[in-house]
Amino acid sequence: MSAMRSLTLALLLLACAACSDGNRTAGGVSEGEADALDQAAEMLDGQNPPPVAPSAQPSPQPAATKPAG
Repeated sequence: MSAMRSLTLALLLLACAACSDGNRTAGGVSEGEADALDQAAEMLDGQNPPPVAPSAQPSPQPAATKPAG
């Protein structure tokens, strides 16, 4: 019984090892895909216009309340 368990465990570990891909990064994409994403992000960042300064708007005034009484 113990031999069968050891064999099953060994086969399970081999199956898991066969599924792994050494070319994957932490995000689950390949190195080539990560490079392409980085290049696309740089291109999009280069297309963004400079930030616009907020226009001067008057600050809201507190609502007038009647005294209780």
